[in-house]
Amino acid sequence: MFLDQRQFPFLADLRARWEAIRDECLALPQDSYQPWVQREMYGQGWSVYGLVAFGERIEEALAACPDTASALTTIPHLTTAGFSRMAPGTHITPHEGWVTTVYRAHLGLVVPEDCALRVGDETRQWSEGQTFVFDDTVIHEAWNYGSSDRIVLLFDFARPGCEDMPQDELPTTVADLVRRKR
Repeated sequence: MFLDQRQFPFLADLRARWEAIRDECLALPQDSYQPWVQREMYGQGWSVYGLVAFGERIEEALAACPDTASALTTIPHLTTAGFSRMAPGTHITPHEGWVTTVYRAHLGLVVPEDCALRVGDETRQWSEGQTFVFDDTVIHEAWNYGSSDRIVLLFDFARPGCEDMPQDELPTTVADLVRRKR
């Protein structure tokens, strides 16, 4: 389910800074992105440039994107952040997230036509400079049937009332990735 963004006033600051964030993202070398580890959901075409991984800052990545790093400091109880890139023809199949203590948000940076996210029964298309927040534990899927990459700043933050709760256990493949980043 998508959430009412008015609950999260900090999103306005991100939307105001979206062009600087996009420019930093586009300046990164293409080979600095890594395929997301859960390949069974998409096969090929989904890669990420991690900035914060489950509470662990990736200092080298943040140093390469100082405007983005600064913008991320405005997100209360941030747990995860990174650039998410979907190549043309990519379809991330329906799946459910496992972290029950956070909400997920996307800030559209580069958005071709014919790409969208379905959460539950609702489908939305990304827009450059716009955000949406959703519950990652609800079945969702994403696709890019456009002719160029779709890139968003993807980030998770603690759900209201869960700020002091321990994070859920990570799947082994994801935990291994986080350990390699440290």
